Amino acid sequence: MRCAKNAAPLALLPQSQFADDTSYAGMMIMGYTEINAKTIDQWVSNGWEWGQYVSHDEYSEAIHGRWSVKLTPVKTVPREWFGDLNKKKVLGLASGGGQQMPIFTALGAECSVLDYSEKQLENERIVAEREGYAIALVHADMTKKLPFEDDFFDLIFYPVSNCYVEDVKPIWRECYRVLKAGGVLMSGLDIGINYAFNEDETTLVNVLPFNPIKHPSHLKQMQKSNGGIQFSHTLEEQINGQLEAGFILTHLYDDTNGSGNLCDHNITSYIATRSVKRA
Repeated sequence: MRCAKNAAPLALLPQSQFADDTSYAGMMIMGYTEINAKTIDQWVSNGWEWGQYVSHDEYSEAIHGRWSVKLTPVKTVPREWFGDLNKKKVLGLASGGGQQMPIFTALGAECSVLDYSEKQLENERIVAEREGYAIALVHADMTKKLPFEDDFFDLIFYPVSNCYVEDVKPIWRECYRVLKAGGVLMSGLDIGINYAFNEDETTLVNVLPFNPIKHPSHLKQMQKSNGGIQFSHTLEEQINGQLEAGFILTHLYDDTNGSGNLCDHNITSYIATRSVKRA
């Protein structure tokens, strides 16, 4: 699962290998998604919450119907959003890590996972080999055309990841393309408020949108926190973007960071959505 800055405890993050302006500028020429892939690999190696794969017991519990998964930091996705997953084709989009796909596999789904983090894909492989099931592991960048046929998947599970993408609307169009008619897209969305505040969530420091590619001060903040390259997005981009792609929005719920000053004041930082491809 991907989350914005407040979901990854900065105390666990290593010193960035892109700490000086020169090396960061060089990586920017190669592409910000490469920075993010390497950054997430670092996080996983240092105990990132969303890079810890499920245990054998958790997998076994799911087989017996006792399971839950998350799109956002705290709340679990309502089971009624899923329906029967047996023999359904499921894509975990930017969903590597061995947290959700093993659960869906235990429920009978045929899973594929696309991620640009090699560490997260390795976690998927470890669980699949341990439990003896097959899963398609795709090392790719979701900002590019998805390497799947039209009308292929029944469900796309897309935890918070838009914060690592500058332009989200092409992702919605690609999700629509690869889903079957009546297929379901479940998404976790960062609504941007985290990027307006300082790391203690006590002071407004940034004017949104937050975009390190366009604003040097935002880039410096990302360098300081080893946060990769992150972006804020509006609900217009994220929910209306789904509608523009052709989706029908059926359900949503909001969520907090799970800790920190904003959470203490019960301020929503995330929204989870369930949308359906038109029949």
